Order: sequence, then C-alpha cells, then structure tokens
Amino acid sequence: MALWDRIKESASTMQDQLVAKKNDLKSGAFRDASMAMCALVAAADGTVDPSERRRVAQLIGSNEVLQNFPADDLRRRFEEYLDKLTQDFDFGKVSVLQEVAKAKKKPAEARAVIQIGIVIGGADGDFDKDEQAVVREACYALDLPPHEFDL
Repeated sequence: MALWDRIKESASTMQDQLVAKKNDLKSGAFRDASMAMCALVAAADGTVDPSERRRVAQLIGSNEVLQNFPADDLRRRFEEYLDKLTQDFDFGKVSVLQEVAKAKKKPAEARAVIQIGIVIGGADGDFDKDEQAVVREACYALDLPPHEFDL
C-alpha cells in the first residue's frame, strides 16, 4: 500500500474513533487543546499561508466531533494560537503546547487531541515530517507514547 493511501486510511480510522467518542469530548480543556493542536499542525513548518489557514479552518468547521462547540469560538481560539505561532514560532510553540497539555488529565481526551492532529495533518494526503514532529511533541506534552500513534 502506498504511503499516501496509508495516511488517508489512518486519518479516516482516527476520525471514526473520534466520532465514536464524541459525547465524551465536551470539556473546555479538550476544546482548547484541540484548537492548539490544529494551529500547531497548520504552522508545523514555521509558516502559515492563507490557503493552509482556510483549509484547516474548514476542517475544524466540518469535523463532527468539534461540532460540540460553537464554530465562532473554535475559529477565534484557532486564530489566537496561530497568531502566537506566526509572531514567534519557537516561543509560541511553547505556549501552544502548554494549552495542548491541559488535556492530559483525561486520557481519552488526550488521545483524541492527538488523533485530531493526525486527521488535520493527513487531510491533504501528506502528513509530512514537520507535522509529524509537532504531533510527536504534543504526545510528550500529554504523556502519551508517540509509537501508540505510529509517530
């Protein structure tokens, strides 16, 4: 199986797992950590072009699990995290990873945040090394072993 097909299949499987847990994923910590994760993936290479920003915002808006929260609120949080990352990527990443770490108190939410990162990263069919690296860092922030997610 080609790498691209494996990425698509993995993202699809992760999305199915997230939908199955949708009713358990309603906390503010999960909401904030998920938007921080989306921003990290969008800015993984240190830059965010307008098309990438729009694509991730559309994925957030259409993700069934994230529909537990008001779309305007999600967008505002995503944009705030992206702004931190685009102003100073290294310093912003520390702050944004702290937001991700808020989900570690609930293991199901922590795993769901990582799965959202993988779904967002793999949505374009190319879960690249920069995206994998920030999701791996998020695993460490959440005290989850990256190998559990094939990272």
